[in-house]
Amino acid sequence: MRDTRESRLLLVLLVAVAFALITVDIRGGEDSPVDGARQAAAAVFGPIEDGVSTAVDPVGNAVSAIRDSGERHDRLAEMEKENAALKAKLGSDDRNRSRLAQLDKMLKIAGQGQYGIKGAQVIAIGAAQGFSWTITVDVGANDGIRRDMTVLNGDGLVGRVTTVGPDTATVLLANDPDFTVGTRMEASDELGFASGQGDRPLRVELLNGKAEIKKGDRLVTFGSQADKPFVPGVPVGVVSRVDPSGGGLTRTLYVTPYVSFTKLDIVGVVVQAPKKDPRDTVLPAKPQPTPRPTVTVTVTPSAPVDGQIQEEQ
Repeated sequence: MRDTRESRLLLVLLVAVAFALITVDIRGGEDSPVDGARQAAAAVFGPIEDGVSTAVDPVGNAVSAIRDSGERHDRLAEMEKENAALKAKLGSDDRNRSRLAQLDKMLKIAGQGQYGIKGAQVIAIGAAQGFSWTITVDVGANDGIRRDMTVLNGDGLVGRVTTVGPDTATVLLANDPDFTVGTRMEASDELGFASGQGDRPLRVELLNGKAEIKKGDRLVTFGSQADKPFVPGVPVGVVSRVDPSGGGLTRTLYVTPYVSFTKLDIVGVVVQAPKKDPRDTVLPAKPQPTPRPTVTVTVTPSAPVDGQIQEEQ
């Protein structure tokens, strides 16, 4: 069709009619006067649309499959992450079980000795060069911690608080050479002073040079004036060696501490001393000796040869 005045006028009229039909169709809704025409058009063009749809479906299905594959991959990755998290949680639970066991043991000591304690976790350990043995715990002044407080765990004496920050504190361990604590022997009440020797047993100087001490005897803290830096009755260790008595004023013995200073995790700072000295009640139960089996030999007399006893000639 040539671009003439008549053709342009026809195009404008067709556009106007189209807009009019759209307006009537929208306002009429389901009762639209053009609904019949629309249905007829659908009957004519429907098969064509189905054919086009069928032709396009494989592409759509492929896209959907790729999308589903991606979703399955994401889900698999998510499940792998969940499994990894579960394994990590199981490992964490194992650690938590260990910590709960330590806490229970420590609370038992606190209950027996009537110590008011503030539980803490070891978050750092000091360098051991030059026999400097310290740890840092995650409680401080904001938690009521003060300098010269006794520190213990479920095994016994750990050390004393030396430096306090707002949220952390430094603890000098009982095996440090600068550490000294008053001790009392179980049952005999012999007094002495224990000093740290790094990774070697504690060295104890008894005030009584003639004291009768033997391997396996046990010691607890004697306590300090006003319970600082040490409260009484905290288990210290077991005598492993006793130097021969030389007739001096003191007697030297060596004590294996109850606490393993290289494996500290959960500790307690004694924030309230007991009203009375617990003495030996906090010490662990003594191990029962293993009975040794005894062998009984029974001698049975032998029978006479040929049933006769030969007389001496």
